[in-house]
Amino acid sequence: MNRSAAAPLSRPVRARADRSTSLQQQGALRPAIGLGVASILLLGLAYAVATTGISAALFPVQAEGSLLLENGQVRGSRLVAQPFVGDGYFQTRPSAANYDPMAAAGSNLARSNPALQERVAEATRTVAAREGITAAQVPGDLVTQSGAGMDPELSPAAAAVQVKRVAGNRGLDVTRVQALVDAHTQGPQWGVFGQPRVNVMTLNMALDDVNRGHAASAAGPSAR
Repeated sequence: MNRSAAAPLSRPVRARADRSTSLQQQGALRPAIGLGVASILLLGLAYAVATTGISAALFPVQAEGSLLLENGQVRGSRLVAQPFVGDGYFQTRPSAANYDPMAAAGSNLARSNPALQERVAEATRTVAAREGITAAQVPGDLVTQSGAGMDPELSPAAAAVQVKRVAGNRGLDVTRVQALVDAHTQGPQWGVFGQPRVNVMTLNMALDDVNRGHAASAAGPSAR
């Protein structure tokens, strides 16, 4: 009875076969490693450097965070809300994140949630008392939080109900303050998207500029 069986490889032949397999595996790994390194350098480094450089060249202000400067000092960003202390300032929307950009978030409470309804009702009473208006006259964006809690803009109606208070506390004419609000009111994006809005950050900075101008005028030439 004939039996056909492969003869066992001798030790030298087996060693050569093992080395050949190892070389083949190494040959397959080199392109994969090279491709991985090239991808990291091109997409992870070169692309990031190029896009950052292009954006900084084309949009230098936006690339730096749309910062607002005063006497060389950063006062804030036109993109991020912050609280203002004092009745001489326009107040922005409430923030569930306490105006902390590192904790940007909404309240995540449904409209049917009793806690949300109670908070909005309390905020409405507070705003109505502060502005000397009825609760029905309080615009919704003064008592509701934006999705991120960082919205720096108000509706023109929400700014309008604050004009009398701000003007009285700054010793300015109501029409002058309203003119500033109108000057800082932007229309819908590209005339199509969104609603008219007022940037509270830039508006309050403009108010400070007006008061400084009045103070310098009152002091006379000797103060300049």
